[in-house]
Amino acid sequence: MIQGTGSDVGKSLIVAGLARLFTRRGLRVRPFKPQNMSNNAAVTADGGEIGRAQALQARAARVAPSVHMNPVLLKPQSEIGAQVVVQGRMVATVKARDYQGWKPRLMPAVLDSFARLKREADLVLVEGAGSASEVNLRENDIANMGFSRATGTPVILVGDIDRGGVIASLVGTKAVIDPADAEMIAGFLVNRFRGDPSLFAQGMRTIAEKTGWPALGLVPHLPEAARLPAEDVLGLAGSEARAEGAVTVAVPVMPRISNFDDLDPLRAEPGVRVVLVQPGQTIPPEAALVLLPGSKTTIDDLAFLQAEGWNVDIRAHRRRGGHVLGLCGGYQMLGRTLSDPHGIEGPPRTVPGLGLLDVETVLTREKRLATVTGTSLADGLPVTGYEMHVGDTTGPDTARPFLRLADGRPDGAVSADGLVRGTYVHGFFADDAQRAAWLVRLGGRADGASYEAGVEEALDRLAGHLEAHVDCDRLLALAR
Repeated sequence: MIQGTGSDVGKSLIVAGLARLFTRRGLRVRPFKPQNMSNNAAVTADGGEIGRAQALQARAARVAPSVHMNPVLLKPQSEIGAQVVVQGRMVATVKARDYQGWKPRLMPAVLDSFARLKREADLVLVEGAGSASEVNLRENDIANMGFSRATGTPVILVGDIDRGGVIASLVGTKAVIDPADAEMIAGFLVNRFRGDPSLFAQGMRTIAEKTGWPALGLVPHLPEAARLPAEDVLGLAGSEARAEGAVTVAVPVMPRISNFDDLDPLRAEPGVRVVLVQPGQTIPPEAALVLLPGSKTTIDDLAFLQAEGWNVDIRAHRRRGGHVLGLCGGYQMLGRTLSDPHGIEGPPRTVPGLGLLDVETVLTREKRLATVTGTSLADGLPVTGYEMHVGDTTGPDTARPFLRLADGRPDGAVSADGLVRGTYVHGFFADDAQRAAWLVRLGGRADGASYEAGVEEALDRLAGHLEAHVDCDRLLALAR
């Protein structure tokens, strides 16, 4: 089990790299995360949802993602509450304080999913959540030491030297956790080192001496890891500099942004500059495309967008001939009205949308989760992606659908002037031809590289990097 001294210390990518490394050695590897908190989710083949990081780890292990790889997924809807998804299906919406009482009833599902993966694998790589030292959340824990103790799974603790204080964070973890929990830790890694490794040799010895845990590796920073999908929107850069003449894509960052991996193929293009527009900033006038991403709470995020004045910026952008694309929740925002009669996202209400598409959306109790294929009607190019949404959208502009899916269904809408488009399908920018056509439409061009091949190359580079800097044979020897 890979646990961390804090969030975003690199646990997800280390599990992905180890999954690819040990898969290349001929082992049957499965990733597992008992509990994840993320609005960046993936759809499994059986129509469930799991954290996007576990889908990447499954890809690294060269297996299809399964709901059992992430049996508990928490999808935040507010500062104090989240949807609870168990083995791929939403079961409740709870407040954070109430969730502490929920955890004991979720452990059976966690152990059931773990047992299923163990039966089909030589090696299960388990990812912890947040920080191993959150002793205030230790009671009834299912994500870190509670899981480790319940299953007898040994732990490797990861610290991030790039953020500073790594000696204190590792030694401090030993100081604050229960002694029986500390005994589950079989070693430590220090991640994202920059510079001469010999300069931190004494630091590694100090950690080992003060904790009693063996050092299993000092992992240098790997720039290629940035080509892999980020687990958290905080891992994305605010503005990415590119060569002069690059196409600018502006993405307003709303509080409950979801499925933001839609941006990854664009961010990987040398000829594209993705600007994540933060609160207090204006949408850059040079943007060729304003992209409204998915949202976990569409009505609240729409209100946030309007309060920031981005609705004014978007209308001005459209008047200048700029393109607008809404994905899932972003599509719903583009219409005339957005209704929540059943209180899916809060109190029942109907609110005005941006009015850039002549459509109306009604949120429904049923959630659609499916992988899809089809074509874009403007150019007949292939589309591959997934749907993950609640709501039905109707209106005159749906008579000009954006996509035609393989089952014959139309999807999305296009404005009469062709400048505004919306769709419920995530992930279609990963198709190289589709992405290239969009860049031509925006006045640029693609570099011709395959996005999917780039992800595979990055996973292989990550695996080789870990093999060079981590005692992987000892990791296998420690595995129970």
